[in-house]
Amino acid sequence: MEEFLSAEVWLGAGVIFILRVINMTLDTLRIRMMARGQKALAFLFGVIETIIFLYTLSSVFEDLDNIVNTLAYAFGFATGSIVGMNLDERLAVGYIHLRVISPNRGALIAESLRGQGFAVTEFSGRGRDGTVSMLSLSVKRKNAKRIRAAVEELDENAFITAEDLTPVRRGYWGM
Repeated sequence: MEEFLSAEVWLGAGVIFILRVINMTLDTLRIRMMARGQKALAFLFGVIETIIFLYTLSSVFEDLDNIVNTLAYAFGFATGSIVGMNLDERLAVGYIHLRVISPNRGALIAESLRGQGFAVTEFSGRGRDGTVSMLSLSVKRKNAKRIRAAVEELDENAFITAEDLTPVRRGYWGM
């Protein structure tokens, strides 16, 4: 038990944890970049991620009786996944399709968003409680939070959905 209390053991586990966080952050970002068609970034992240993965895994396999290294590896995996998700949100690379459904204020929301430079397509529809306006926007991901805030300011009951989008041909992306 004394060997698990040494500074050397904890330093090694700390290195494994940090490298595993970096590894899984890159893994999460690589998968997101692949889905968005960002081939160069996916390639770069994949190379770096593999090197780190092999180093950390071999460090754990060197001494399978060292539970501290195993726990550092596992906690680094979980932490890196969350860090990668948060970083992906902040980087906001790529495009997103937003759908806004408003029972009463669709035209007002559409005009407001158009006034801010966004292309909005309006549809009329029938919902559970009657007629609704459905707004469709394809925008850069970095603008999604701003659009959401604008919609919520005009209609706090609006229903908003989002889907990742891969542009195929042409289009207006606003700012």
